[in-house]
Amino acid sequence: MVKVRQDQPIRDDGTVDLELWLEHLKDLTDIDDVEQIRLACEMAKMAQESSDTEEDIWAENSHSSYRTGLDMAQILADLHQDQESLIAAILYRVVRERKLPIERVRKKFGKPIAQLIQGVLQMAAIGSRKNPRIDESVLGSDTTQMDNIRKMLVAMIDDVRVALIKIAERTCAIRGVKDGSRRKRYLVAREVFDIYAPLAHRLGIGHIKWELEDLSFRYLKPNDYKHIAQLLDEKRLDRQGYIDQVVDRLETELSNVNIDGEVNGRAKHIYSIWRKMQRKNIEFSQVYDVRAVRILVPQSRDCYAVLGIVHSLWRNIPHEFDDYIASPKPNGYRSLHTAVFGPDGKVLEIQIRTFDMHEEAELGVCAHHLYKGTDTKSNSDAYEDKIAWLRQVLEWHDDLGESEGFGEMLRGDVVQDRLYIFTPDGHVIDMPKGATPVDFAYRVHTEIGHRCRGAKINGRIVPLNRRLQTGDQVEIMTGNEEKPRRDWLNTNLGFVTTPRARAKVAHWFKLQAKEQNAEAGRSIVVKEFKRLAIELDELDFNKISEEVNYKNTEDLYAALGAGDLRLSQIINAAQRQLLAEPEEQLDLELSGTSAASNEAAEGLRIRGVGNLLTTMATCCKPVLGDPISGYITQGRGVSVHREDCSNMIQLQEREPERVIEVDWGDSGETTYPVDIFIEAFDRSGLLRDVMLLVAAEDLNIVAANTLSDKRDNIARLTLTVEISSLDLLGRIMDKINQVPNVMEVHRQRNGVTH
Repeated sequence: MVKVRQDQPIRDDGTVDLELWLEHLKDLTDIDDVEQIRLACEMAKMAQESSDTEEDIWAENSHSSYRTGLDMAQILADLHQDQESLIAAILYRVVRERKLPIERVRKKFGKPIAQLIQGVLQMAAIGSRKNPRIDESVLGSDTTQMDNIRKMLVAMIDDVRVALIKIAERTCAIRGVKDGSRRKRYLVAREVFDIYAPLAHRLGIGHIKWELEDLSFRYLKPNDYKHIAQLLDEKRLDRQGYIDQVVDRLETELSNVNIDGEVNGRAKHIYSIWRKMQRKNIEFSQVYDVRAVRILVPQSRDCYAVLGIVHSLWRNIPHEFDDYIASPKPNGYRSLHTAVFGPDGKVLEIQIRTFDMHEEAELGVCAHHLYKGTDTKSNSDAYEDKIAWLRQVLEWHDDLGESEGFGEMLRGDVVQDRLYIFTPDGHVIDMPKGATPVDFAYRVHTEIGHRCRGAKINGRIVPLNRRLQTGDQVEIMTGNEEKPRRDWLNTNLGFVTTPRARAKVAHWFKLQAKEQNAEAGRSIVVKEFKRLAIELDELDFNKISEEVNYKNTEDLYAALGAGDLRLSQIINAAQRQLLAEPEEQLDLELSGTSAASNEAAEGLRIRGVGNLLTTMATCCKPVLGDPISGYITQGRGVSVHREDCSNMIQLQEREPERVIEVDWGDSGETTYPVDIFIEAFDRSGLLRDVMLLVAAEDLNIVAANTLSDKRDNIARLTLTVEISSLDLLGRIMDKINQVPNVMEVHRQRNGVTH
């Protein structure tokens, strides 16, 4: 087991000999500028010594934040990490304990190192979760919660070095916690065992993973740990003599066939032995790898030659041989594993691999997250893909020499279909992508959802329809009374996106008195249809009620008020009723405008040509999906060509001013120009925000008119937008109404506002 702390050169007065330490660090990894490392050490030491308080925020070991930074840097140097990682590790604890401002780090060492430290600080939120219960009956309790945390942790990583620095910090924590209270030892061990040992395992950092597991096991199940340690110690001399005998024999055999190899007794990991005993329900004496040897050779072909030697010396145990060189694990792990009846008939496990294979397994190039994985495995292919990709990043790190662009690649290469959100006390809840604070409130508890009045994300008050992101810490502000808002059921406003939350809100309103629901439903309909500039007496609501499966208008209003019926269903039924009256045409058309004039010969609408006649060019005969362009002819409207049409190419060269951009509309869709009136408190960028919102909905703006009154600072905007349905019109107006400073949005008919 590695003991980095013992490697620090200590003077007689107990201080670290920094020069000797730096020389040792240079032996472990390449350092571009040792003066930068020295400067970071001196800055951390000065920050530690000048601190006004003796309070140790972490209080997990007796080391100062300066000494812990040196420990962390040495662990990372062992992993051949770059200079930026070492500097970030040295400074992390003094920044975390607020003894050194992050801005000073940024000014002195640059933005990349400051970003590394901030990334580790973000991951530190995981350690803030509360776990008052100490239960030593099982390892891996609350496995669903732990799996959520691990997934969230991986999703948060923008730079794989951030994870490595955090693992180094937690390694220091678990090493130094032995002097703490029983509760502190348990909490640190629980966190390390559940989160950081599996993460080190999945990143393939073998020796760190074994150490974290053994130390965690020591504090989580101290009796079992002591029992196995005692059994190992009692047989240590006999076992060591046996292993020495085996090693000598194998070294002689390798020498006889001129293979320059290395033979060693393999480390015995207490947790691994205990887990094997539990899994196979066997006694200590039946564990094969208590006596184990690892053979390292130069070439892959030497592995098989050595395997032949081993099997010629001792009889192999059936079904205990694995060839991970000819058939590597899906994660890339390579080695030969065999178990034999060694000298005196004792079971002996032997691993055979090349020096390169061994280095990969120890340093993380081979992230064997499926080989001897933790007891809890994720079934998500997307998550396993993300882990595999992280492993590749670790490998590429040495080749590229820098991590610029890794964050974008991490975020873009693997689709995140779930969000992992913190509660105020650090518990993790998974939510669907697109979830809002209201969805989160109902996910926590139905009562919390009913009483929700506001929300804070990462300590800042936000709108209730704000989209959540992985890593957000959400606090729901509640009132004394259970009273959800009816507009939460309006899908256009985006307050509720999950079926669970919507069902809870609808159920609450359903339990209210029918008269109250009917009155509320009637108010919603009147308000919305007034906004859409449609007179209620133009519609037969009894027919609309029948169409949406309600006996009468009163039941329809009550269902709407209770949340059993969506407003969009009523609007769509109204639209179908109006379309049945030819003279009405939804009353959406402008006078003298015919939507039919834009229909192509194949019945497809071409957008972007206004009211001009449209014909398909016979030279190239474009069909739906082809890239197209339009040419304004003389007297024949717009002729639509394929973009690669030779005639169109000539027209673009000869008369580029008459070539226009057009695209395919939806098949069978007819749109109508509609005037939308907007009233808002005037501000810079108001028109831009409205235009961008409409453009994001892929709608064509035919005209726009704005008028600002400087006396009352009110802006009045009229947009003419091509709309295909009343439901779409209502949705667009809802979204415009959410633009900051907008007071009112409604449809305007014949120049008259309603």
